Amino acid sequence: MAKIISGIQQIGVGVPDFKEAWNWYIKHFKMNIRIFEEEAVAELMLPHTEGETRKRVAALAINMEGGGGFEIWQHTGKTPALKEKTLMAGDLGINYAKMKTRCIECTYKEFKKEKLDLISEIHTNPAGEKHFFVRDPYENIFEFVESDTYFTKKNSNGGAYGAVIGVNDIEESMKVYSDILGYDEVVFDITGHFDDFKTIPGGHEEIRRVLLRHNKPRKGAFSKMFGPTEIELLQVKTRKPSEIFEGRIWGDPGFIHLCFDMNGIDELREECKSKGFPFTVDSQRDNPSFDMGEAAGSFAYIQAPEGTLIEFVETHKIPLLKKLGWYLNLQKRAPEKPLPKWMLKTLGMSKVSHV
Repeated sequence: MAKIISGIQQIGVGVPDFKEAWNWYIKHFKMNIRIFEEEAVAELMLPHTEGETRKRVAALAINMEGGGGFEIWQHTGKTPALKEKTLMAGDLGINYAKMKTRCIECTYKEFKKEKLDLISEIHTNPAGEKHFFVRDPYENIFEFVESDTYFTKKNSNGGAYGAVIGVNDIEESMKVYSDILGYDEVVFDITGHFDDFKTIPGGHEEIRRVLLRHNKPRKGAFSKMFGPTEIELLQVKTRKPSEIFEGRIWGDPGFIHLCFDMNGIDELREECKSKGFPFTVDSQRDNPSFDMGEAAGSFAYIQAPEGTLIEFVETHKIPLLKKLGWYLNLQKRAPEKPLPKWMLKTLGMSKVSHV
């Protein structure tokens, strides 16, 4: 089976308080569709958890407007280790999660009314596109980007649209983001000082910014819901960037990984190995279909040159109507074919107002 990347399934968000954080994301970002929620032990992440299994609670939540979801993750077997210093633009790893909205002025006004921590006004990026930055209660920064793609007109804003990632060397990191992940369009590649970055920590530095998109629409079961996405790489020129998770482990507070829904994990394993990025975690070594409570599939991780963890999930089963025991077996479908919109809309019946 050829490799198929359907889109960004979710961004992993490590938090110090699972319920408090998810309620905040439900209220303000409308991440209110529960795909799964479970308490378990992370047994396979040993390369990124100091060689120890870790107890955790996690949930995958999505927004019916479309885009990727959040995997909200909290260590329960140890005290989550908070960042010791402020993340600066260009630090190595995921700096900001990109979120999409159909009306950027509407979303900005809504957040202002809710008295959120807006750390910029609406600006334009070097491509002339509107965006702004907002911070959650845990020091995570989200960039809201205006987009004309949506799945349903349920909310003022949608889900994850991509990520802003600090790197050491743009060309080295492109081996992952362009060659493996398929972001083959360079929207801009500019070095300088930028007005739209002035109010974010470290944004006053000289930075090389490269915005990447994919030329062709994604294929796969969930491609209509995920929609198009983008990655922006930052290489700071006037200071030495720090490693975001230096002294901490995967799952500690912050953006912990970027996850892509895909098919063809066996082919991907060989591709990543041949390009110098072998799987650091591979669930198929122990189980061809890993049970995630209410969902099942295979997952794997690679590590980009700057240290960012990229997760791949080949989804085998998801709940559509849990109350009726209706689960969708994706292994019986053509992998490149999108699911019907009516079927995906049944996920909306898993909506929660709070947890």
